[in-house]
Amino acid sequence: MAPPRTAPELSVVVTVVEGGDAVPRFLTALCQQQHAPSMEILVPIDDSVRDLLALAPAFPTVRFLDLGQVSTTRPITSPGGQHELYDRRRAAALAIATGDIVAILEDRGVPRPDWARTVVQLHAQPWAVIGGAIEPAPSGLIEWALYVCDFSRYALPLAAGPAAWVSDVNVTYKRHALESTRALWIDRFHEPAVHWQLVRQGEVLFLTPELVVDHYRTPKPMLVSLAERFHWGRLFGYIRAGELSVGKRLLLGCSWPLVPLVVLSRHARVHARRGDAGRFVAATPAILGFLVAWALGEAIGTVTGRP
Repeated sequence: MAPPRTAPELSVVVTVVEGGDAVPRFLTALCQQQHAPSMEILVPIDDSVRDLLALAPAFPTVRFLDLGQVSTTRPITSPGGQHELYDRRRAAALAIATGDIVAILEDRGVPRPDWARTVVQLHAQPWAVIGGAIEPAPSGLIEWALYVCDFSRYALPLAAGPAAWVSDVNVTYKRHALESTRALWIDRFHEPAVHWQLVRQGEVLFLTPELVVDHYRTPKPMLVSLAERFHWGRLFGYIRAGELSVGKRLLLGCSWPLVPLVVLSRHARVHARRGDAGRFVAATPAILGFLVAWALGEAIGTVTGRP
């Protein structure tokens, strides 16, 4: 007789980004999954979102990890400091996750009812990293423009198969793959660095349309969103700088003005296929503004090697 199972089939690490009402909306969807496997749900929080502890009685199967004060190199009121909090909280939860499969979701990306069951079914295949689709929830034009910039490559319809990118808004790992990169994320989880290392180790990033979350965004002032784009682009450039020679970094830095138009055309093709051409045209000024802010930040991070 096989020994009784102790570890859950699936651990889900929840990155709190939106906070507030987004968290109970998200947790309700995750706790009410259809035909769900055994799950461990981990919500890492720090002093800046301590009010979320009040949700614990309403969600007794969720483990809220109180990390206390989390130190950051930049003020937590800045976009860079906020992103660092997300990265450090996520790393702390990953370090204690016990599931055979470990997933990362964020509170803005609500999983569809079959999400958890589908994760386990898909991981019967050999892929060590499986990412899913990210669909836009109903929103205003600016919020939709941000969705376009962040997640067009994960928009339905998409073909299942190996991919260059999967998003930490909807990603799952076999435990052995995640553990093999622990040294990279033990303090701060950077999705690109972890995924590039896994690819170097011979793993494949597999993207599937079967695993879907619906992404919600609360409206923010345009200037706040532009600042966020710049700082998050700079963080990506800093991470990428560690993979490149000085010459390649300088070349990419000098070519940044071309990037927004190239990416804009790529997004336009995606949303034309989705039947969103009219909305895309209306949102183009905002999309282009966000792309310029990101590209400039990415160029600075790439050239300087500083986040």
